Amino acid sequence: MLDIHCHLTFKEYDTDREQVIADAKQSLRGVVISGVEPEDAKRAVALATAHQEFIFVTLGLHPIHVEEQSDQSLEAYAEYISEHKREIVGIGEIGLDYYWIRDPLKVKRMHEVFVELLGLAKELRLPAVLHLRGTGSEAIEEGLKIVLDEDVKHAVFHCFTGKLQVAELIAEEGYFLSIPTSIVKSKSMKKVAKRIPLSHLLTETDAPYLSPDEAERNVPQKVAVVYEEIARQQKLDVKTVDEEIERNFERGFGVSVS
Repeated sequence: MLDIHCHLTFKEYDTDREQVIADAKQSLRGVVISGVEPEDAKRAVALATAHQEFIFVTLGLHPIHVEEQSDQSLEAYAEYISEHKREIVGIGEIGLDYYWIRDPLKVKRMHEVFVELLGLAKELRLPAVLHLRGTGSEAIEEGLKIVLDEDVKHAVFHCFTGKLQVAELIAEEGYFLSIPTSIVKSKSMKKVAKRIPLSHLLTETDAPYLSPDEAERNVPQKVAVVYEEIARQQKLDVKTVDEEIERNFERGFGVSVS
């Protein structure tokens, strides 16, 4: 099994990070951690280096961190990412967030940076891992339009929580949708898991967030609930889902976990 998006560098793991990773290795074949801003990116690269062939890393700029970056610091960060392109498997998470960012000037800047980072993903020939969040499907639909307008060939719609109709459009365009552990309490996500071809699905926890057990911190191995729900919805066994998700991961990120 694979967790294609989590945040093991975050403070929630400061007391037991290595134990969390050791536990994850018992049941998973790999995890992808996301560097969400320059300092976090350095921690992510170091952690992946310490656990090669198990921890993979994507580097990006979460929309909530955009306002912290000047043009100069953003340029320096892009250079850092480029310098480490052989150590990373994607650019992300990047995108739009209308839940936290609503000021028109900040929204404009967020859009500009999103497009710049999509350009970096294309330049480095890496998939873009997309964070698209709003109160409805607005951010996802807008993000899809931008990705298509920018002629991005490879993208993962991380933590997909949108409508089935939008999911179908994303799959038709050849992109991947990553379903998180919060599927256990989401009818709309279950519909997506049922109707979208398995060849376009990936699995994630977004740990430490979105735990299927609300009272507990999320950890990578809880991604098992996503596999179980996809299998239930598509009337398949978990082994079949596991094998297909692994193929999707290898196709989407260009790395093998075999």
